[in-house]
Amino acid sequence: MKIMLRLRMSAHDAHYGGNLVDGARIMGLFGDVATELLIRQDGDEGLFRAYDKVDFLAPVYAGDYLEVIGEITEVGNTSRKMEFECYKVIAAEPEVGPSAAKFLEHPILVASASGTCVVPKPLQRK
Repeated sequence: MKIMLRLRMSAHDAHYGGNLVDGARIMGLFGDVATELLIRQDGDEGLFRAYDKVDFLAPVYAGDYLEVIGEITEVGNTSRKMEFECYKVIAAEPEVGPSAAKFLEHPILVASASGTCVVPKPLQRK
């Protein structure tokens, strides 16, 4: 099962000069997707135990639209291994105008990650 979340980065999400969004914001989105996956799988939010890898591959700016995809790739007794990808699907174009943006015919992979979540046995309801 795959979960997809799509949202726009706002000026509030920008952390660095030039309206650059920090990687922690994207990792938070991975966590949101993981939570939904666990609720669907187990009926409980569970806990994120560890990331195995995180790669930031392209910059994200305020005004960009992101599509975050996650899936459970392995189910253990209490562990759930997951993989995540984050794509930029619309790019802000502040150099053209304050509200200008363009739809990207080919989304840009901006980040990927894998990690493990845990749902204790007593909390698994499915």
